[in-house]
Amino acid sequence: MSITKQQVLDAFHFRCATRYYDPARKISQEDFDYILELGRLSPSSVGSEPWQFLVIQNPELRQALKPVSWGMATQLDDASHVVVILANKKARYDSDDFRQNLLRRGLNEEQLQQAVAKYETFQKNDINVLENDRTLFDWASKQTYIALANMMTGAALIGIDSCPIEGFNYAEVNRILAQTGAYDAEKYAVSVAVTFGYRAKDIRPKSRKPLNEIVHWIE
Repeated sequence: MSITKQQVLDAFHFRCATRYYDPARKISQEDFDYILELGRLSPSSVGSEPWQFLVIQNPELRQALKPVSWGMATQLDDASHVVVILANKKARYDSDDFRQNLLRRGLNEEQLQQAVAKYETFQKNDINVLENDRTLFDWASKQTYIALANMMTGAALIGIDSCPIEGFNYAEVNRILAQTGAYDAEKYAVSVAVTFGYRAKDIRPKSRKPLNEIVHWIE
């Protein structure tokens, strides 16, 4: 690969939470397809891929979200693209989604049953996410943040700005988006949102903790 470490670091320094976008600048379809592909190719726990990406370009829908989305109120007007990342509420080891993921790996029936048993132990005992619906959903949501980070970093590498968003009323956003019928609302719910575009003004980078305060070596 031709990309250098310095180019990656430059992209990380370039990336800042962008609150105000230039409404006149739009991301090309080719570039946005690339950003979505980064999300699709992201890793997830036990290969669960418990996500869907809802791209909200409809102006009326964006306006409907504004009263309950204080964290992206201006961005709903100005961002080139708005993505709501949904997490699977039913990402259990014995779900059809898990089975389909295993089948895509080319497993035969015996191997599939062995994998299901392994993931049952993982979810029930090791990571303990089957206590209730919320613990399972939170586990799935954690996976979506991997895709979120990859999409934002990949965008920064080609000079596109972004901002992760949790500042909204989740119940109301779920209700509004479910009415679109664009996805199975019984199965998926909102995990996080992210906006993309080009910054309208310079952004002062936030100060970061020094490396020696956050890294602890155990040898």
